[in-house]
Amino acid sequence: ILDDPDLKDIDPTVLKHCHAAAATCILEAGKQNADISAISTCLEDCKLDKERIEQFCTEYQKNKDALEILLGSIGRSPLHITDVSWRLEYQIKNNQLHKTYQPSYLVTLNVENSDSGSHPDISFSCTMEQLQDLVGKLKDAAKSLERATQM
Repeated sequence: ILDDPDLKDIDPTVLKHCHAAAATCILEAGKQNADISAISTCLEDCKLDKERIEQFCTEYQKNKDALEILLGSIGRSPLHITDVSWRLEYQIKNNQLHKTYQPSYLVTLNVENSDSGSHPDISFSCTMEQLQDLVGKLKDAAKSLERATQM
């Protein structure tokens, strides 16, 4: 979009915001299975002129089936962590052969999605401080969930 010669006079930040707004509108319309009249009403509330609304609705209608297939492939529920494994990695030297003695943790999360079964594992490396921060945030989340279920 930023390389389009017709749009070269528009501020790139404004262009990105417009693109995000249009994508959000299209995705929400697809998620809600909105009909053309609902979309038109929404766009009229946003002060778009009739010609642009008709053009938008025509393009939306042409691509609605492909959008529904794409949204269906994403899934409806977040990933569920089924297991965690970790190992300590100790870096003794860097690429320049300088001694570093830096410990780090390699963490692997085994995840699955209830819609489509298992997914590739999520792996990341972190320092001890980062791992302690993650553990602290997970404990806070568990306490919040526990309080919410007691109400």
